[in-house]
Amino acid sequence: MTNWGFHIAKSRIIDMDTADLGVYRKVAAKVPSAKLCLMCGACTASCTARNHTPFNLRKNHLLFRHGQFKGLAKEFDKCMLCGKCRLVCPRGVNTRALIYNMRMALDNLNYTRIKK
Repeated sequence: MTNWGFHIAKSRIIDMDTADLGVYRKVAAKVPSAKLCLMCGACTASCTARNHTPFNLRKNHLLFRHGQFKGLAKEFDKCMLCGKCRLVCPRGVNTRALIYNMRMALDNLNYTRIKK
């Protein structure tokens, strides 16, 4: 059989019945502009941290929105809160406040950022 270089990817289905969506609702209540995000990726394209690390704000925001918190605290620590993402956002999402509040929510959930 010929190997064409393709493979079957592992399923990435998120069970929304078991996901904790209440955490995102609390963050969105503090930062109402978060609901305006349409996941265009402009924030990720302009990100300073992305130039030096594999940080992807769009992906991390989507995972947080879907209640998938594993490993996010460590990812959000890569953000320098420089504000470039806020400047390029076509919907005017306050990304700095969003990231800060997502970090605080993860701290309250006891997702450790620094492994001891």
